[in-house]
Amino acid sequence: MATLEVIHTYRHLYRALLHAVQFAQPARFVARDRLRRAFREGEGQLDNRSLIRTLRFLEAAARTRGIEHKVLKNLLFVDYHRYYDSRRPWKHVERAMKQPPKQDTQKHIEKTAYKHYDMTVAMLNKSMGLCLR
Repeated sequence: MATLEVIHTYRHLYRALLHAVQFAQPARFVARDRLRRAFREGEGQLDNRSLIRTLRFLEAAARTRGIEHKVLKNLLFVDYHRYYDSRRPWKHVERAMKQPPKQDTQKHIEKTAYKHYDMTVAMLNKSMGLCLR
């Protein structure tokens, strides 16, 4: 069972995310799913300094449409397309089964497409002391 501190942290982050994305429909669901995934994995410990900095970042994103808002918007946009590109309708899967198999280079590109993006977000978190991903 989750402790009271973890529950409050989740609620504060979720509320700040909703205000930062201004309750926009696809962004709020992506943010909610991402936050749930982060709390359910449970591999990391709660770092109060990074949580406070992340809350300040989200509050700044909610206040003005500055760099914080644009960074958050782009993170959620990439996550949205990353998730929905992997979930294709059955018609597309059927059509892909009828086509010849893909070349090795195309498979390699699909596997490593988000590698540089993930490394950039990790460096952003490390340099600013955030926990965005």
